[in-house]
Amino acid sequence: MHPYLPEPLTLCLQRSASGRRLAVAALAAGLGLASCPAAQAQDLYFAQPYATRLHTNPAFAGLLDDYSITLSYRNQFPTLAGTFQTGQLAADYRFADQHSAAGLLLNTDRSGQIGYTRLEVGGIYAYHTRLTGQFSLSGGLHAAYGHQRISYANLVFGDQLAEDGRLTGPSAEPLDLQPVSYLTLGTGLILYNDNFWVSTAAHHVNQPDLGFATQTRLPLRLNLSGGIKHFFLKKTEKQVYREISLSPTASYTRQGGSPRAEVGLYGTITPIMLGAVYRGVPLPGASQPQQILTAVVGANIGALRLGYSYDLSLSQLSADLGGAHEVTLSVRQFDSLEAAWRRLKRRNYPSIPCPAF
Repeated sequence: MHPYLPEPLTLCLQRSASGRRLAVAALAAGLGLASCPAAQAQDLYFAQPYATRLHTNPAFAGLLDDYSITLSYRNQFPTLAGTFQTGQLAADYRFADQHSAAGLLLNTDRSGQIGYTRLEVGGIYAYHTRLTGQFSLSGGLHAAYGHQRISYANLVFGDQLAEDGRLTGPSAEPLDLQPVSYLTLGTGLILYNDNFWVSTAAHHVNQPDLGFATQTRLPLRLNLSGGIKHFFLKKTEKQVYREISLSPTASYTRQGGSPRAEVGLYGTITPIMLGAVYRGVPLPGASQPQQILTAVVGANIGALRLGYSYDLSLSQLSADLGGAHEVTLSVRQFDSLEAAWRRLKRRNYPSIPCPAF
């Protein structure tokens, strides 16, 4: 389900049932809401969770690079009229003391032809510490302010249509869904060493109200994920890092009554990374989920990281709507000589071994 939409769309669908209100049947089918009058709001989803890692867990801030700036764009259901488009700007910076990092996370979302738009901007703080000679821990906090609204410019109401289907003029319907602003809070922890990581995060712990006409709480989103990296080659020569590795990963997310489980496998031969993620692992006691296979390809080119993924749906409805494309571009900095000096002085914490995409 797409982010934050069900309450206003359910309202629109209920109005259209009378025969006098707007018809958004195609959009409803794409969202899976046509037969779900009590659907809950859900967060946006990214298919490259480690490229958009600050969205996954605020404790990731400062763990991969000295600093980074990442742009992400996701286009879901491209064959549906009025696609669902999501953009994200993420930035993080690790301070010189190596214990603290700060981050910025900005999300924008535009959904379908109903003119739904959302902007959310937030700040992140993370603290890193070494527990033992091998294990390190990072904790993070996230606070964000959001604003969402519906534009009526693209909507057609029943009283605007003549018998032959022509538009007759403006609607007399009261357009009274006012914009909504909210505050959301989140936190997370990551335990890791040179070869494995486990991440746990809780988002929307205050469960803000996002309802346009009636109260609609954004449910708490819990995420547990992790992975193991096996290195076949790992070395730095003349400040050039080389790696050959395989990384199996797993993730479980639950928001409201909607659980989601996925498993993945990433392979890296620098500067190229290839990955495959299967989303929709059956869970005991849960309904049959949509099954999606995501292919991921990424490349490191100097200070740039470029990633692309495509969601191939294994269920017929989503397949007919065209899957999803996602592109990420990162500018980052990691000083390997400085990191080596810090290791000698025991002032450095190991870089987390998770994939970069």
